[in-house]
Amino acid sequence: MKRLILASGSPRRKELLQQVNLSFEVKVSSIEETFDPNESPEKLAMSLALQKAKDVWKDESDAIVIGADTIVVLKNNILGKPKNEADAYEMLSSLSGQTHHVITGVAICSAQQEKVFYEKTSVTFWELSSQEIEQYIESKDPMDKAGAYGIQTLGALFVKKIDGDYFSVVGLPLARTVRELSQF
Repeated sequence: MKRLILASGSPRRKELLQQVNLSFEVKVSSIEETFDPNESPEKLAMSLALQKAKDVWKDESDAIVIGADTIVVLKNNILGKPKNEADAYEMLSSLSGQTHHVITGVAICSAQQEKVFYEKTSVTFWELSSQEIEQYIESKDPMDKAGAYGIQTLGALFVKKIDGDYFSVVGLPLARTVRELSQF
């Protein structure tokens, strides 16, 4: 296979690709994330993933580049990464006892072709106490994650059930991504 580049600085995406023994490089996209607020969350996730992949691919056109973007959606509201601890508290409080959706868009670009897709997973949280939320925020874990939680770390304690691809919630729908890569 050609050189493979992950256009993301996410340590979780890097770990997932390493988990399946893929040989790849990491080159972080420098795009300013822009989007149309009227776009559906699914289109938004795919659009941002494609922007990231193309940004790196323009300088690495001999490679296959993977871009990804994960969005958390609760009742049609997109929850990004928290700006601060108060924002994280508000997000986690809103997710308490609720079912939300995690949408990860993926774009794979090469000189020959481009593939863009998304996976959508429903996640239901237990009811969370103020103390649970505050202790989690003290860990600093939620601060760099969409929706203010990581399902693969302490945020797992909040999850009552999921319906869909677990790895998509972590940040990259692994099996589908590898299957799509096989077409390159």
